[in-house]
Amino acid sequence: MELANFLFDFILHIDRHLEAFVSSYGAWVYALLFLVIFVETGVVVMPFLPGDSLLFVVGAMCGVGLLSYPLAVGLLFAAAVLGNQSNYTIGHYFGPRVFQWEDSKLFNKKAFNRAHAFYERYGGITIVAARFMPFVRTFAPFVAGVSQMTRSKFMLYDVTGGALWVGGITMAGYFFGNVPFVKAHLDKIIWVMILLPGLIVLFGALKAKRKVVT
Repeated sequence: MELANFLFDFILHIDRHLEAFVSSYGAWVYALLFLVIFVETGVVVMPFLPGDSLLFVVGAMCGVGLLSYPLAVGLLFAAAVLGNQSNYTIGHYFGPRVFQWEDSKLFNKKAFNRAHAFYERYGGITIVAARFMPFVRTFAPFVAGVSQMTRSKFMLYDVTGGALWVGGITMAGYFFGNVPFVKAHLDKIIWVMILLPGLIVLFGALKAKRKVVT
């Protein structure tokens, strides 16, 4: 319970926690940033870590000189790409074995072939778009690995999506994170960053379901 409360507080007040960490441990904050993004994108059971808000706050801290922008962005980009590669590899290696797709009704040969065909055709945009969706970005590379999406194709869109995600959100934080209105309402902005992408995905899923039914 205490861990859950800490994580909840860390997500909503990540700016204060990072500033305190910088004050106490200095350059070690870069290792922490790398670890958080790598684990969020690379470990399928850790989708709740604060990826978007972390990037935004890091950009804001770079904007006032507390962190080095090139170093922070470079490390975060590396963590995002390597995390996705790790997640893809886990799915690629363990997925068919865990689900026993030759016999399982949940993950049989037909389902595998459909997933593989989907990721070969639409997987690129899925991997890129998933970067901006909490929870989805953790599972998308794993599913790509399970469906045996081609490694070279996955790498291309992994790097592209990682660059857009890390570069775009840290830049937004750099230019807007220290605006008084944004600083005063950062907790609400974090909630929007968490909930809005999920609502968009839910709306899209419901819309697609209605089309199938009709």
